[in-house]
Amino acid sequence: MVLLQLLNSVTGSALNGWGVVPRQLSSLPGILAAPWLHAGWVHLLNNLSGLVVLGCLVSLGTVKRFLAASCFIIVTSGVLVWLLARPGMHLGASGWVFGLWGLLLGQAWFTRSVGNLVVALIVMFFYGGLVFGLLPRTAISFEYHVFGALCVVLYAAMSRPEVDARQGARRNLWN
Repeated sequence: MVLLQLLNSVTGSALNGWGVVPRQLSSLPGILAAPWLHAGWVHLLNNLSGLVVLGCLVSLGTVKRFLAASCFIIVTSGVLVWLLARPGMHLGASGWVFGLWGLLLGQAWFTRSVGNLVVALIVMFFYGGLVFGLLPRTAISFEYHVFGALCVVLYAAMSRPEVDARQGARRNLWN
């Protein structure tokens, strides 16, 4: 992301044309590209700090879990932004950040394990202010925030461990 922002700065934000413009067929590739692009250095640094911290917390389980969750968040929130967001250019990793945040909270709800509850409490203490990012604002793609946080509710529900009655083993759909 830093290298892309450097290139973007040098080229006068030429890469930002790869963001998501809702309901424009030509911007469908933006679903995968938009999270890697930012409107400026401040935008990047705001997203990067949360992405690193929350990503590390999600990775405490396994890197595979982080990668699977990230792919789900990027694609699902991007599709929802493309389908439902306000007209305009949408880009940045904030949907991904809000998705990781929501995943850590959702896992605590669905698994009810002590470890996940402790992580969720820490996340709420340090990142509870993200709740305000879900509110509509004119100059920010709050839609990416909302869709990133909402899509992981589905992901957390699908990836929660279930007890296999025959074998007594715990399994889940995604990890």
